[in-house]
Amino acid sequence: MSAPNQRPWAEVHRIPSFLERLEEEGGVQVLEFVDELVGEGSLPIDPEGVVYHDRGIRVPGYDATFVHEPTGSRGRPAFSVEVDSVGPRNTWAVFDATVSWDFYLLMTQGVAALAWVSDEEYRIEEADQFETKHDALTAGRFSFGVFLYGPEDWTERADQLRQTDSPAYLRREDGSNVVPSTQNEFYRFVDATPTEFRTSGNADSYLGLLELELTID
Repeated sequence: MSAPNQRPWAEVHRIPSFLERLEEEGGVQVLEFVDELVGEGSLPIDPEGVVYHDRGIRVPGYDATFVHEPTGSRGRPAFSVEVDSVGPRNTWAVFDATVSWDFYLLMTQGVAALAWVSDEEYRIEEADQFETKHDALTAGRFSFGVFLYGPEDWTERADQLRQTDSPAYLRREDGSNVVPSTQNEFYRFVDATPTEFRTSGNADSYLGLLELELTID
C-alpha cells in the first residue's frame, strides 16, 4: 500500500456495514460518526479537525463527509469523500462501491483514524507480508484514511499548508513532510497533472479510486 502511515496502532476495530449505513443515510460526517462509534470522551484525543490521507498525500480539513453516490460518473455505484479543507482548497475523492471494502477505526496515543482498504489492495500489496487485513492495518499499512488530531497537532498541520498555494502536502515513507509552495510545484512532485488526478487519481485500478480532485482556487 503506497506511502504507509508508518505508525503502529494500539487499537484496530473493523466497522461492520459502513457502506450499508451510508446508502441508507446518504451521507456520514466523520467527526460525528466516530464520536458516536466510540462514545463521548473515549477517543485518545479531543479532535479539532481531520487530515485526509491518500497514498501519502495529506490535506487538513475541519471535517470530512462520506457521500453515497447511487450512480457515479462512470455508471457504477460509488461513494465519495469530501473534505472541508482549510483555505480555498477543493478536495474530494470517488471510490468504486462495487469493490469489496472494509472500514476500520484505528486509535493510538494522540491520534485516531478512519481507514478503508479493499480486498484487492490487501491481496496484491500486503498479503505476502501480513496474514490478515487487521495485521496490515495495525502496522499502519493503508492507502486511504481520515486522521483525527487534537488542537495542537491539527493546527500545526493546517497552518503549514495555509502558508502555501499548494492543494496538499506530501508525507514520505521516512515520516518527513514535503510542503510544496504552489499547485504547479505539488503536481511536479507527484509527476502528474490535475486532469490525470481528476480522472483516475493517478492510481492503479485495483485500489478502487475512480476520481481525485486536488486543487486550490
